[in-house]
Amino acid sequence: MFRGSPACAGRSNGRTVENIYSIMLWHVYILKSSKCRWYYVGSTNRIEERLKEHNKKQVISTKCHVPLKLVFLKKFNSEKNARAYERKIKEKRIEKERIIREIEK
Repeated sequence: MFRGSPACAGRSNGRTVENIYSIMLWHVYILKSSKCRWYYVGSTNRIEERLKEHNKKQVISTKCHVPLKLVFLKKFNSEKNARAYERKIKEKRIEKERIIREIEK
């Protein structure tokens, strides 16, 4: 079946054939806190559910910063590629700052 860590919420959760395409797509996303200029970078294969979890304070690393707004989303065909891009954003401050500058224009 489909695998993934709980942190990226990559569980199958009884998916049907109708939404198999959304399981295959992975997303790298950036959330912005409405409270302050704070950003969170993550990846998932179930973006809608993951955003709800963030705003319901079910994610430890973001619960102090809700409400959160999705400000960046990029799609990938594999978990490996999505995770590599997520790592790139997190590790290379210049890349993260470039994306944030584009968001804030």
